[in-house]
Amino acid sequence: MKPAIPPASTILASLGQAAFVWDIATDEMAWSDHLASVFPDIPMEALANGAAFSNLIEPVRSVRTEALGHSSLAHGAEGVPYRIEYGVRASTSAPVLWIEESGCWFAGADGKPARVQGIVRIDNERHARDEQLVKLSRHDPLTGELNRTHLIASLAETIEEAVRFRSSCAFMLIGIDHLARINDAFGFDVADVVISEVAARIRTRLRGGDVLGRFSGNKFGLILKNCTVDDMNVAAERFLAGIRGEVVPTKSGPVSVTASIGAVSVPRYARSADEAINRAHETLDMAKRRRAGSFSMWRPNVERDAQRRVNIRVTDEIVTALNDRRIVMAFEPVVDSRSRNASFYECLVRMEQNDGQVLLAPDIVPVAEKLGLIHMVDHRVLELVVAELARSPNVRLSLNISPDTTMDPDWSASIESLMRAHPGVAERLIVEITETVAIQDIDDIRGFVTRLKGFGSRIAIDDFGAGYTSFRNLRKLGVDIVKIDGAFVQNIVRSADDRAFVQTLIDLARRLEIKTVAEWVQDEESAVMLRDWGCDFIQGRLIGLASSQRPWDSPPETILPAAS
Repeated sequence: MKPAIPPASTILASLGQAAFVWDIATDEMAWSDHLASVFPDIPMEALANGAAFSNLIEPVRSVRTEALGHSSLAHGAEGVPYRIEYGVRASTSAPVLWIEESGCWFAGADGKPARVQGIVRIDNERHARDEQLVKLSRHDPLTGELNRTHLIASLAETIEEAVRFRSSCAFMLIGIDHLARINDAFGFDVADVVISEVAARIRTRLRGGDVLGRFSGNKFGLILKNCTVDDMNVAAERFLAGIRGEVVPTKSGPVSVTASIGAVSVPRYARSADEAINRAHETLDMAKRRRAGSFSMWRPNVERDAQRRVNIRVTDEIVTALNDRRIVMAFEPVVDSRSRNASFYECLVRMEQNDGQVLLAPDIVPVAEKLGLIHMVDHRVLELVVAELARSPNVRLSLNISPDTTMDPDWSASIESLMRAHPGVAERLIVEITETVAIQDIDDIRGFVTRLKGFGSRIAIDDFGAGYTSFRNLRKLGVDIVKIDGAFVQNIVRSADDRAFVQTLIDLARRLEIKTVAEWVQDEESAVMLRDWGCDFIQGRLIGLASSQRPWDSPPETILPAAS
């Protein structure tokens, strides 16, 4: 026997659907059977007519009538299709049932909607998914707070409102201190617990109307509306105390956490979201440098603003000088301590200005490092040094590179390309790296040193003695030359402490078969002492300072290295 087909209304009800016909003239609505199983918590009288049904609808009660009015009568007698979504509930305490309604309306003699027939379908699951997608697009998945995009948008709106209504607000950046240490010590999952807990502690201390968002990995942005400068100080201490007040329990045990805050008053000191963020960032960095767990507020600073104008000008000058090939070299001799014959020349960067003045390395390098331009300068210096070695086959040269450049893969690729393009140059090149770099990144530096020595170049540690590099690390790196910091050398005639220190360095280096260079040698008495102690090379005022003139014979034609 064929199975009996249940009535259509039964099938619809089992699918969470119901069919209806709505007579617009009388406002009566006729529904299919089993309606109570589709709307279990809604009284049947509330579904008897269009007006009563609309009272259940949210967020816009008129959504059904508006849908009919906006549809075009293009389908004629076949009816005009429509589709809408809305929520219904009998009371504010009841859960919302999300409905998808689709159907057709048919026109009367006047061309207006007279009758509607359609199907309603419970669609809670899809609506929940849509809500979740919307939430994810706006909120940080870890903390549930606003994400960076919507935090910045909210900040822009807040600043615009503050300007319009002449009110005062604040923007804060709250940075969790030493989060990287927590990652290293316990793992990222524990760090995530810390981030979530910090967000919760901030959230519980907000006022109504304040806005919290996750700005980046360890930073939260906070918009405090109607907040004066005095209010900012009070609020900052409230947040800091709340974060540091108790340890954060994690699966790896309790973790102690502090945070630092940088803040700016808007629109008083920031008229745009970008300006507010930059100034809050600046003050957060100031707070962290001063002491972890502290608060700093942005205030106008004439010296800082003047320095920034100088930085902008110098940045433009450096970039222009690079483009105009006005970055040049000066050569300072390094001589054998016994024969006083030149062993090699240290190449020092100079920048020729349009007015004929020349900026020295101390004027260029610190600014270039601070402004992120040093890798461009170092690339140009490398080209110039290799070009000089290629055109002067009897000279040896050394060049200093910035700490950042030692980790720059482009610089390594450039020197490899230049060495291959100019055979015999690498063996006459000495690369000087500062002692602080060797201390901080010994494993990375070892790879850098190994590559350079593979080309045949030698490695020197510059300013040795200013840090705490051990001779064991020097052997581990395979350093060829140690340049003793001139701050210890210049006073050896008058200072017993400096004499003992320099003599000890020279003796240890000689035992390890590492050559030594004494910098800043000022007088003959110092030179004799250094020679007698076994120092291999000296440089400084006594020997001759850096000059753009080449003390060696060179052909008149300049040969530039191949481009990398």
